[in-house]
Amino acid sequence: MRFHRAFLLIFLFTLSGYTVQAQDSEDYEYTDEFVWGVNKNTRGGLIGGFILKKSIRINEHQFQTYGLELMNVKHPKEARISNPLNGNSFIWGKQNYLYSIRLQYGREQIIFKKASFQGLQIHAILAGGPTIGLLAPYYIQNSQGVNEPFDPEKHVDFNSILGTGNILQGIGESEVKFGLNLKPALSFEFGAFKSNVSGIELGFMFEGFTEEINLVPNASNDQFFTSFFVTLFYGRRR
Repeated sequence: MRFHRAFLLIFLFTLSGYTVQAQDSEDYEYTDEFVWGVNKNTRGGLIGGFILKKSIRINEHQFQTYGLELMNVKHPKEARISNPLNGNSFIWGKQNYLYSIRLQYGREQIIFKKASFQGLQIHAILAGGPTIGLLAPYYIQNSQGVNEPFDPEKHVDFNSILGTGNILQGIGESEVKFGLNLKPALSFEFGAFKSNVSGIELGFMFEGFTEEINLVPNASNDQFFTSFFVTLFYGRRR
């Protein structure tokens, strides 16, 4: 919680503080850029997901953006344990995965502009749009070595679970859930070349669905999700 508050203060300070644009006779004016990146967030795993974004110039300091995010959303109560017989790990009590496919339209405002080959460029970002959620069953390997969806009424003893099922097993059995997402963020670009762009994006994600999403049936489940995220991105501009 303190980490979230600290970032919010930094975010507001940056938006209010950077009012002067950096001037340089060799500024590189570009009309569009395309970036891709890897996301880490407080509702995901080691890798939260992946992003794609296309930006088109509106004027000297503003761009409109079209984005796609593919994220794995986890329940905060998920706990990975190991079977004492074989050492394989699994998430006890998890019934479903939630894969969020986020379509986003947004605006980016350059609030500090760097020179062509050096310096730091900062963008303020606001983007949002519809979410298509895929609720896929979580497969485990039972005591007979057979993969099957986790059932909280059937699998009451974690010692009888030998491990998890195959990667993406059950994705074809997904239920589709609909929602909306909203993302305020700051982007910090460190690229050293005119036509390349690289940096990090820091922000918050607010996401809501039309109904409660059942991830861990024996815990409190949510309809609305919030997270803090960091995205490492790289791309090209022209």
